Amino acid sequence: MDEPLATVDRKMLQLFALVGESVAGSTLALLSGDREAAKALVAADEVIDGLYHEIEALILDHLARGSGTPPGVVRFLLTVLRMLPDVERNGDLAEHVARRAARGLGAELSPRSRGQIERMGEVAVRMWRATTDAYAERSAAAADVVDALDDEMDDLHVSLTAETVSGTMALPVAIELALLARFYERFGDHAVNLARKVAVLAAGAPGPGASEDVSI
Repeated sequence: MDEPLATVDRKMLQLFALVGESVAGSTLALLSGDREAAKALVAADEVIDGLYHEIEALILDHLARGSGTPPGVVRFLLTVLRMLPDVERNGDLAEHVARRAARGLGAELSPRSRGQIERMGEVAVRMWRATTDAYAERSAAAADVVDALDDEMDDLHVSLTAETVSGTMALPVAIELALLARFYERFGDHAVNLARKVAVLAAGAPGPGASEDVSI
């Protein structure tokens, strides 16, 4: 892999790591009531957005070199380019959770909903780790794992949504809880999309140490 491609690959792994930290941290901040940590996570989303745009610019610059770029490299770059929005959107979803943590929402949730959110956070972290590892290793194995975890996330979404109408919380809190349920559910959907795109890379796109003539 030449230097521009190695840079894209390295920065993608950095982006995956930053989003993973935000996902885990936002759930923890929400449930622990750590408002300062939540505010830091909200601010960190700007770093995620900046890195997203940096990678996008690197890819577009490489593609602009013209017809001399090998087909396998073009496929690799296009696949990564298509992955970027799902990664960035999951960073945004983690930020949405962190914003509510910064407002102290966690303290107003019912015990049952707190347990459900804790589990949704755990599932989200597992999905993200599987997808990150699969990208780093160019492995298609994560797709089935992430699909199965997404089924659990969907079930949790249904249960948490039902909790919002149970009458155990004030209406404004229940509305915020419904939004939280949606954020985690959407996170799972984006993770599924990413795992499937990683499977495309696993079919033969350049990875760490690969030469540019590798075809997909």
